Amino acid sequence: MITLKQPEVSSPVPSSFSLRKWLREHWKKATVIIGTSVAVSASTVVLAQSGAIESLEQKVYDQMVRLRHETQPLPKDDRLLVVTVTERDLETLKEFPLSDRTVAQAIDQLQQHAPATVGLDIFRAIPKPPGRTELMRSLQAKNVIVITQISNPRGGPGIPPPAGIDSTQVGFNDVVVDSDGKIRRALLLGEQVTPEGSTTLYSFSLQLALQYLAMQNITPEASPVNPNYMKLGPATLLPLQSGAGGYAIADTRGHQIMLDYRDRTSPSREVTLTQVLNNEVDPAWIKNKIVLIGNTTASSFKDLFYTPFTAGTSDDAHQMPGVIVHAQMVSQLLDLATGDRALIWTSQPWQEWLWCCFWALLGSALAWILRHPLLLTISQTTVLMGILVVGYGFFTTGGWIPLVAPILSVIGSSSVVLAYQAQQSFRQRQMMQELLGQTASPEIAKALWENRDRLLKSGKLPGQKMIATMMFIDIKGFSTLAETTPPEQLLEWLNDYLEAMTEEIQAHHGIVNKFTGDGLLAVFGVPIASQTTEEINTDAQAAVACALCMEKRLVEINRYRQSQRLPILQMRVGIFTGPVVVGSLGGSNRMEYGIIGDSVNIASRLESLNKEEQPSNCRMLIGEDTLQHLESKFKVESWGALHLKGRQASVEVYRILAAKA
Repeated sequence: MITLKQPEVSSPVPSSFSLRKWLREHWKKATVIIGTSVAVSASTVVLAQSGAIESLEQKVYDQMVRLRHETQPLPKDDRLLVVTVTERDLETLKEFPLSDRTVAQAIDQLQQHAPATVGLDIFRAIPKPPGRTELMRSLQAKNVIVITQISNPRGGPGIPPPAGIDSTQVGFNDVVVDSDGKIRRALLLGEQVTPEGSTTLYSFSLQLALQYLAMQNITPEASPVNPNYMKLGPATLLPLQSGAGGYAIADTRGHQIMLDYRDRTSPSREVTLTQVLNNEVDPAWIKNKIVLIGNTTASSFKDLFYTPFTAGTSDDAHQMPGVIVHAQMVSQLLDLATGDRALIWTSQPWQEWLWCCFWALLGSALAWILRHPLLLTISQTTVLMGILVVGYGFFTTGGWIPLVAPILSVIGSSSVVLAYQAQQSFRQRQMMQELLGQTASPEIAKALWENRDRLLKSGKLPGQKMIATMMFIDIKGFSTLAETTPPEQLLEWLNDYLEAMTEEIQAHHGIVNKFTGDGLLAVFGVPIASQTTEEINTDAQAAVACALCMEKRLVEINRYRQSQRLPILQMRVGIFTGPVVVGSLGGSNRMEYGIIGDSVNIASRLESLNKEEQPSNCRMLIGEDTLQHLESKFKVESWGALHLKGRQASVEVYRILAAKA
């Protein structure tokens, strides 16, 4: 007999006990989901802050930069003009490096058309005769900005500006390069350390932008957020913090901001140095504009850098000249000061943890609820796509938040929840199979397990109608044997007898539904219903074949009993095939896997029919309905139409003799 504690069935207005139980059950689930999500997301953020996934975050960032450029391109910035020094210019001028005179002529030629400011992105600390005097005179103009270098790439002293130039006309052209060689940040302020002390310097791009903005009556102010931060127009230039965005171990010293590239190639018009010297440039392109002079396609200068656009080009070796990078920075600063673009903000570690935790909660909750592989795959894919879509949405509005970290959080938390469920499911199945296997066949245990969701939800298995073959067996004269046998000995040989009978039943694919003291009820054709006539025939024939094998086992048992000077055993078998209903039976405190129907009663009455008539040690009686399914494979003896106890209609009864050859 299979007994299970029936769960409480929820009602529209739950009692206090059922409500507490509901809360307790759901709180356990919530604890697993929340605890897993918090732990996994925290671990992911720690992993991210260690720098382990920094390169992956940067690659995703680059992809978003390229995607935004394709979908939301910006026009060229007509406030700037870049004068490029190309290989062709060097060949035409037959100079390398450019002489001071050539540089002075270019500046003077530009000054004729009243530029707002001229930025010289070419080092001039060491004289390149001829024309040093001419160059120094040209550099004295207040709207000319020259460059210096704080430190060289190896960390040594940089390159000083030309001697005699006012400090307000000097800006450093050092750039911040990430570990993969790409420029994603703009350095606005830096410290130059000399034997006389340290000095704070403005970057080359910031100097150019400030001089231009001054003509627009826009001057830098102390930010109300922090007096140490610079405010240009409506924008506060918040410095990049350590561990912000996708960065973890990057050096954020100095005042750095995320570089917001305007264009894949150049943010403004470009003309060559030869065109400027030959006066072939439209004066309107120069008047009141910011003009930058620098090396571009001339690879001789080795002033080329990788950018987020590099991997997005057909040529992975594509690099952006330094003067173009500075032009990108200037264009961004001008847009910030005029409110045309917002500063790219980055998330902080605690925000990233909340961000990861949110997605981890969603992913793990769906993993808990949706157990079907297809639904689980679709839901998890949707969550991962949601991270990318929402993250890119933030990026298009000016924010950079990690995307790799939440993806790892979702995968990690979902995996942990699935592993937990698998472990719990394994333990539950093992426990149910073990407990049920002690009193029921593996088939019933499997049926209960496969229907566990309905069982636990409604507290019972729904009834199922089918055609099955029932078998009742019982020991003749058991009461007399029990009276003359010590209880311990009685229990021992009874268990041996029932074990032998159970082995035969299971060997013939039947199930033991219940034990009735010295007997049992076995069923063939459940819990998986037989659908065809052939299958029903097979069930009936298996039951009769099982009874014949039981007879043989009884011979072995009696042979042993005779050796022990014990009385031999005789048994009765009743078999009947017909419709039954299988399902759970019982009340709120106890229930069993039951098989009910008139067919069960007939099988029971056949077993107990005319107990005195025992032509052999194992008497096997079947009904007419079972005989029709045997297909003449067994020898039978007709006992005629007999009235069974409790039934008005008679039943044609037959005794099984043997199997036909």
